[in-house]
Amino acid sequence: MDKNFTEKTQAALQEAQGLALDRNHTTVEPEHLLLALVTQADGLVPAVLRRLGREPSAVKARAEAALGRLASAPGGADLHYSTRFAKVLREAERAMKDMGDSYVSVEHLLLALVADKGESGKILADSGVERAQLEKSLKEIRQGATVQSSNPEATMEALTKYGRDLTEAAAEGKLDPVIGRDEEIRRCVEVLSRRTKNNPVLIGE
Repeated sequence: MDKNFTEKTQAALQEAQGLALDRNHTTVEPEHLLLALVTQADGLVPAVLRRLGREPSAVKARAEAALGRLASAPGGADLHYSTRFAKVLREAERAMKDMGDSYVSVEHLLLALVADKGESGKILADSGVERAQLEKSLKEIRQGATVQSSNPEATMEALTKYGRDLTEAAAEGKLDPVIGRDEEIRRCVEVLSRRTKNNPVLIGE
């Protein structure tokens, strides 16, 4: 089923395997996957958790503690997926179909982990991550888009990732005062106030 996984999903699954190997675990558990997702660089899961008002570092600490309680077998025992892990993957695929997507993305994995009956589901529940809130947040992020490519995460919340909300910064008093640019500011306001003219583009200092 690898061909149905997005790039971020494949990377998370590989990282989950790596975490199990590093800790000499004999099985890959959902907790390995949860830790891989919350620590993924530029990942969607940390952004979603923050959007829900949850701190990814707290979930990370709980996941690491859960992995520390798993039995280890030094000496290179064969590594395989646990039954719970397989169920998470099946639940993720079900979420993909329910959302009208063509690829299993990281948000499908997160939805599946929330539904997990084991430790990872408990960690997310105790952290205040509820399925209804999660689904609502994902709809807001997606804005009606579906996952039809192997790299959809790169296009989600692009403004948040690559831009800066100057309106929000101004409301919070984080912008320095502008001195000596009254004419330029007046001209910008004038252009922005028009209904049929082009908007201004500010370049340079």
